Amino acid sequence: MEIAPSVPRTRAAAALCMKQIALYNQDRTIRRLRAQLATERRGLAATKKELEETQVALDASHKVIAGLTEIGLSMSKKIEKMKVKKQLVRANHVECHQKFQARIHKAEDSMQAQHLLIEALVDEKDS
Repeated sequence: MEIAPSVPRTRAAAALCMKQIALYNQDRTIRRLRAQLATERRGLAATKKELEETQVALDASHKVIAGLTEIGLSMSKKIEKMKVKKQLVRANHVECHQKFQARIHKAEDSMQAQHLLIEALVDEKDS
């Protein structure tokens, strides 16, 4: 009976063959893990870039919000000033109205007094 040339003839040869298979398998595993690591690194690099872009956009948004807040505060101050001015104008209008009413009443009283005086003079003249 003849043994095929590829079949190991001794235990040492068999052990060597097993070690070569184990090394080959380890080499394949290492190459696969390196490929996975490279893929993960590319994914992390893309994620890092996205995060940086998001941070830039977030910073820009914060600046816009700060600007809008400043504008809002400025407008609030202007509105408060306008309210105060409106109250002053209203108070001034009421005061002027009261003064004109007083002058009108005074003029009416003066006219009524003159009318009574004229009637009295007419009555005196008739009698």
